Amino acid sequence: MQGAVRAISFSLFHAARVSSSVRTMSSLLTVPPPPALLQPLHIPQRLMLGPGPSNVPPRIQLAGAQQVIGHMHSEMFQIMDNIKQGIHYAFQTQNTLTLAVSGSGHCAMEAALFNVLEKGDVFLVAVNGIWGERAADIAERIGADVHRLIKPPGEGFTLKDVEKALAEHKPCLFFITHGESSSGVVQPLDGIGELCHRYNCLLLVDSVASLGGAPIYMDKQGIDILYSGSQKVLNAPPGTAPISFSEAASKKIFNRKTKPPSLYVDLTWLANYWGCDGKPRIYHHTGPVTNFFTLREGLAMLAEQGLERSWELHRENALRLHKGLEALGLKLFVKDPALRLPTVTTICVPAGYDWKDITTYIMKNYSIEITGGLGPSTGKVLRIGLMGYNSTKTNVDRVLEALRNALQHCPKNKM
Repeated sequence: MQGAVRAISFSLFHAARVSSSVRTMSSLLTVPPPPALLQPLHIPQRLMLGPGPSNVPPRIQLAGAQQVIGHMHSEMFQIMDNIKQGIHYAFQTQNTLTLAVSGSGHCAMEAALFNVLEKGDVFLVAVNGIWGERAADIAERIGADVHRLIKPPGEGFTLKDVEKALAEHKPCLFFITHGESSSGVVQPLDGIGELCHRYNCLLLVDSVASLGGAPIYMDKQGIDILYSGSQKVLNAPPGTAPISFSEAASKKIFNRKTKPPSLYVDLTWLANYWGCDGKPRIYHHTGPVTNFFTLREGLAMLAEQGLERSWELHRENALRLHKGLEALGLKLFVKDPALRLPTVTTICVPAGYDWKDITTYIMKNYSIEITGGLGPSTGKVLRIGLMGYNSTKTNVDRVLEALRNALQHCPKNKM
């Protein structure tokens, strides 16, 4: 009996000491728990018809809910190998140096430029929207000798434009955007790779907004570096970015005079991490395991649907949207139908309206996201995205109805 009493007394004493210790520790805190974090997480249900991210399909949501495994486990490497195979299909390439950067499409842009360009290298950039401007900005930070080939937003580049600039500047790298999401232009690529190689220049193409929605053939079109993102046609959450390099581009990368300015996107490391160099994989960074699950499923869904069918559906739904917009009396920003990006449609802001009033009305009354312009197109356009899972006739009709009512109810300046 006495032993039991002693045990209870010790337990009470120990509990009192712990409680006292906790109180003492708590008294040292100067920042209380944030009240917002003591409440349940609430995410509104919205139809994401802007330029990205897109809605995530249930299958990809389920992939993102899977338990995490080690980023260096053999099963993870198998998933990464699946991703590489999916990128080969989506890009239509057989390049060995193919992987997914742990970051957004913007990170893939930096990975390409950081690894290929060195200080003093001549870099030619086709600028007809924000992404050409960003590429030029990044290259200037590296110390490259940057030259811009400029067109107004809404216009594309001809082979004559490109050849004249290549002959004049003699760059080692030429950048062009396939799907310029800020202006709604899809750039024809046939012949550009051949021109670049004639002038001993590598071709770098941004396909973040166009992958899976408009035809692209990396190997056949002579593209040396191609990158995209996960959050648009692939319908995976933002955070991973497919990228691929030709043999010629790889040769330049692995024969640099100086180290790339970023260790995080250094391809001598990433090539090993992704099993592209034939050597045992070693630690570089902790990959975003859950994002790799979702990217794998996004690529799987594209493979199951088929690239050609995906291109066809995006084209059909974009045409349905264009006809509906014109029936509402709205003008498409890209005048040439052949240059209209199937995944992101740009509409001239109708006279007398504030674009923000329109997007706000549609969000408030329909829970649909459409956006205004970006960079050079700011204040000039509205942007509607129809990408992957979201590219359906039903969504076209829903956004047209929302726009029709917005034009009826939003204030209009009659001056």
